[in-house]
Amino acid sequence: MTSLKRLLRHLFAGDRAVKRAFPEACMRTIEAHIAAQERRHDGELLFVVENSLPLRELLAGLTAHERALELFSELCVWDTEQNAGVLIYLLLADRRVEIVADRGIHRKVGTVAWETICGAMQREFAAGRFEQGVLTGVQAISDLLAQHYPPQATNVDELANRPIVL
Repeated sequence: MTSLKRLLRHLFAGDRAVKRAFPEACMRTIEAHIAAQERRHDGELLFVVENSLPLRELLAGLTAHERALELFSELCVWDTEQNAGVLIYLLLADRRVEIVADRGIHRKVGTVAWETICGAMQREFAAGRFEQGVLTGVQAISDLLAQHYPPQATNVDELANRPIVL
């Protein structure tokens, strides 16, 4: 069951919260950074930000982690050639960041690596540095992907680099 505090945070999360945290120039910077980092490896990154959960999911007690898993599937992040897709999901109303990685890269780096990156990102977000938080996460994830999935001659861009706003 969802706490009253969480319910109110989601219900009163303004539609402009994403635009304040991630203005258009910031989104372009993130997109360019993802594209540049993906040239270093054969993995794929996708950044998704959501202001708040729909009321139905909120009342059902859906967590940020569960929502990230749903989006990982819905957006086909799991369907990359190398099994090296990584979703970075930010739920603004909860101030939660989740990283969901495909089985190939997850098997090589493990849960602690993703939790460490999430922690670094959340510290930046808590300080109001949203763009820097995402850039930090993308860089750290790309460092891991470059180590385990160096670029091959045909480095196909399988997922959009443009951040997705839900």
